[in-house]
Amino acid sequence: MTDPKPLGPLGGPVYKVIDPRFAALTVKGGKAERLWTGSKWTEGPAWFDAGYLVWSDIPGNRMMRWDEATSAVSVFRHRAASSNGNTVDREGRLVTCEQHSRRVTRTESDGSTTVLAVAFDGKRFNSPNDVVVKSDGTIWFTDPSYGVGGEGYEGVREMEGCHVYRADPVTGDVRQMTSDFYMPNGLAFSSDESILYIVDTGATNFPDAPNHVRRFAVGPDGTLSGGEELLAIAKFHDGLRVDSEGRLWCANEEGVHCHAPDGTLLGKLHLPERASNLTFGGQSGNWLLITATTSVYRVPVNARAASYP
Repeated sequence: MTDPKPLGPLGGPVYKVIDPRFAALTVKGGKAERLWTGSKWTEGPAWFDAGYLVWSDIPGNRMMRWDEATSAVSVFRHRAASSNGNTVDREGRLVTCEQHSRRVTRTESDGSTTVLAVAFDGKRFNSPNDVVVKSDGTIWFTDPSYGVGGEGYEGVREMEGCHVYRADPVTGDVRQMTSDFYMPNGLAFSSDESILYIVDTGATNFPDAPNHVRRFAVGPDGTLSGGEELLAIAKFHDGLRVDSEGRLWCANEEGVHCHAPDGTLLGKLHLPERASNLTFGGQSGNWLLITATTSVYRVPVNARAASYP
């Protein structure tokens, strides 16, 4: 599929200041730039310090790669098991949520694949969606049911609910960390890893369910407590990232919203398409690289990714 929209910088304002504090995060003359287009739904952007971005083209059942130095786009992986969320671990390896195979995998430096999690309590996961890696090496991922019998893939649901899980890649131990989500989606740790933010997009499938972001305290042993609502949102939030000052950058129907750590909406980045996920990257580290429906965009901001322990 070829999208007729041109690549390169887009016209019109990209920043909308809601709170005066957001003005300092904008870049004078900054624009949204379309890096690639050609999907029906892009997801899971993951930045590699070697200078390239990888993301998922879910309907195309492939993963794509964009190189910053040349702007070249290539197929990173064919037959990608309907990959969704991606992240990069502390050793620079790609960790991927595979919806079709219903597992979480890691791509090793030699290109081989290691399965990190495929089942819990003898039951296959629904469709792993988004993933983060904690500094202790554990893999945390959400498991809504969007990919079970949907998005072009048949399947029988085995799990009774949709939860967040923690996998230890050394011991193989998998633990269920939550029990009261409708559709857990994006997730991110605070910079000191004392807080875990989790998006619940339950209203997409359940009329009376919420669309909100919840905040959990993370104990020394990795257990979660609290879980109070930080943001109750009318717009559909999906993936999110935390910057070095604790601000939350959330992908949604308008583009990206930036919130203070207390939940105050500071500003917005407007895109012509609904955003699904984002990450910080680029040589200078101040680009927001955003997957949004058919395309991938970048927007400059005066912010950097959280530096984890």
